Amino acid sequence: MASDTDATADLATVVNLADFEQLARVAMEPTAFDYYAGGASDELTLDDNPRAWQRWRLRPRILVDVSQVNTTASLLGAQTVLPVGIAPMAFQHLAHESAEPAMAAAAARQGVVFCLSTMSSRSMEEVARAADKAGGGPRWFQLYVHRDRARSADLVRRAAAAGYGAIVLTVDLPVAGRRERDSRNQLPYPEAYGNFELPAANAKGGTLPVVIGGLNDSALSWADLAWLRELTALPLVIKGILTAEDAALAVEHGADGVWVSNHGGRQLDRTSATADVLADLVGAVAGRAEVYVDGGIRRATDVLIALAMGARAVFIGRPLAFALAAAGEYGAIRALDIVAAELRNDMALLGVTRLDRLGGEYLVRG
Repeated sequence: MASDTDATADLATVVNLADFEQLARVAMEPTAFDYYAGGASDELTLDDNPRAWQRWRLRPRILVDVSQVNTTASLLGAQTVLPVGIAPMAFQHLAHESAEPAMAAAAARQGVVFCLSTMSSRSMEEVARAADKAGGGPRWFQLYVHRDRARSADLVRRAAAAGYGAIVLTVDLPVAGRRERDSRNQLPYPEAYGNFELPAANAKGGTLPVVIGGLNDSALSWADLAWLRELTALPLVIKGILTAEDAALAVEHGADGVWVSNHGGRQLDRTSATADVLADLVGAVAGRAEVYVDGGIRRATDVLIALAMGARAVFIGRPLAFALAAAGEYGAIRALDIVAAELRNDMALLGVTRLDRLGGEYLVRG
């Protein structure tokens, strides 16, 4: 776990998101680094996620007035500076002692959506206070439905009271994926969870992925969305969808957002990379809900490709965790600055001045 030492000097060497990984490898405990860097089984999906974006090519238009480029977006009615959000990531204290409050503060300062994990190492209320102190801004709460439904219901109510603007229901973890790095490392469960106490029966002798998987309700089904809707009037986003059939079902069951994700390659290996299925899912949603995507996004060109396919926004995970590990809140701010600078530059070179003007005509398969 990194701390607030003079890590900021290292950021002079950082020119893109990938540069944070080596800094994080040095700063973090090896088992913690593997927890964030690793994927499931053979890690084929993990490796394919970034490569899938690279298989697309952009078709720039020339002699367009790009003296003014606008990167703002609207997500569930909230204005953001970038069409980029910070994906939910558990136990950010493993990356840096400042953990989720620092990440949320960085998001607030940079005007992007921050999504807090159910399995955060700091409470949702503490994180909300840190974000508000840094200027506020849109924040969402990612929900795992636990076997103890009363706990999940309490989390939803607390999220609404703490100013979270949406519930992001993650549906691709009915059981834990086979994360072999963590199994080899025997990564233990944390001593404390930010949002609830870990039941003693779950904690005994379990590695972290096993404990997390053991908490979740593997019987969760489409029928349970009615229960969740009754708990809150907040917008509902369903995260972890990879097929057009499920995207259509999500909309039919009242989802306000469909989040295309394979859990960063950490659940079922050999699933499709998100870049390879995004367009199909956008077609299935057919404008009835907003569509978001994560998985392997490392460049602003990846962002532009996703938006040209029809996504409203992208979410980034690992590079932000590595940036946090490198230099705490400052590292996360630096990472978002890089994305913003790349996006402005690449939009100008593509001949696009507003994100809502992006479309399939700017893409070709490489």
